[in-house]
Amino acid sequence: MPKATPFLPSLVYADGQGQIYDHPSLRMLCRKGGDIMPPKPKECIPLPAGSDLFLLPNRQALGWDEKTGQIVETEGLAVAAFVCPGYTLSAVAAYHSRDNACTLPLFAYGAVGFANDQFYLCARKVDNDLRQDFSRISSKAIQRGVSALQSSFPGNRLVRHLGTCALTYGCPAAKNLALGRYEAPLPTSQACNAACIGCISLQDPESGFPATQNRITFRPSANELTQIMHRHAEKEKRPIFSFGQGCEGEPLTEHELITQAVYDFRQANGPGTVNINTNASLPECMPGLARAGLTSIRVSLNSAQPETYSAYHRPRSYTFDRVIDCILAAKEHGLYVSLNFLFFPGISDSEDEYQALAGLIRSTGIDCIQWRNLNLDPELYIQAMPGTDSPAMGLDNLLRRLRKEFPGLQSGYFNPYVPT
Repeated sequence: MPKATPFLPSLVYADGQGQIYDHPSLRMLCRKGGDIMPPKPKECIPLPAGSDLFLLPNRQALGWDEKTGQIVETEGLAVAAFVCPGYTLSAVAAYHSRDNACTLPLFAYGAVGFANDQFYLCARKVDNDLRQDFSRISSKAIQRGVSALQSSFPGNRLVRHLGTCALTYGCPAAKNLALGRYEAPLPTSQACNAACIGCISLQDPESGFPATQNRITFRPSANELTQIMHRHAEKEKRPIFSFGQGCEGEPLTEHELITQAVYDFRQANGPGTVNINTNASLPECMPGLARAGLTSIRVSLNSAQPETYSAYHRPRSYTFDRVIDCILAAKEHGLYVSLNFLFFPGISDSEDEYQALAGLIRSTGIDCIQWRNLNLDPELYIQAMPGTDSPAMGLDNLLRRLRKEFPGLQSGYFNPYVPT
């Protein structure tokens, strides 16, 4: 049986009206892979500002009875936390699903408890960058920024699209574009050569949950792209431009268009970091993009093990070997390479996963890992993954081992500015 930790917050649960309570006698539990347990010592941190609490319908809260050493199913509904950017979850919420429980929307469901008059969360801060902190920015400032962009480029379809992203979907990248700061999004592709289970812009009607935003429905021109790039470069001293956004497919399927836009931008002395967020499925695109003036790529993957990777990303026209080839091609042509590592506690931190990830780092020489939370119903993800008996080491131990073995490897959450 799991042992209680020296500091263990109380169980948090909710009633049918959404009122949240802390339990008077039961303690917090969390889930890591298939295991339900109390959090480890020092694993719980105060819930960061900007995080949200979710009530999980048709899921009963589970608590820990320290006196009996038993897991107790309560009458209350489970509560989870969606942590603000810059933090990576070390555990997800523990609960028992009823037979009529629907698939949860595309969020990450962190384990949360209550003590000392505040909520606690199982997570670690991995990046101090404040680029997605809007706590001191009014919605009117964002609306003014969107209006100014649209007035400056009335015929630019991509500007109109990103205005909707900012004001309707609350996209942080689109809001930053409107504010003229940090990283500018440049969605380009309508198509994708993968069918990721957690895709936020396109879901099969049979998936059981909707996409959280609409995918772009047109092919922007190189001029529409460069208009946005030059405007953003005028506003931001250290601009980052990123192709490959949540509202599009795989950007490398539009590599010719992107290559032209990047070339045009650089020929006009366009500054800053030009990045592509990609599944790295088309290594043959890297030389041309690098020559045009691309700075970096960020490669999304949930695992460095081919079988686990394919179970989530469901590639349609490429294999995991092509991903490795693309990373190698990018490094060969002088590009900065990050991994957009989609972390799921209890699976991503297993010994087998560590060995596979370490092998990828050694063989490719990647520069950075961005520790992103995998946004998906936890039970759906666990069911979709290949089974493993490999023990999990925990997020803290995983980060510690990587720092020791790869002292030059950078770590964070956001795309870094890369001087050129």
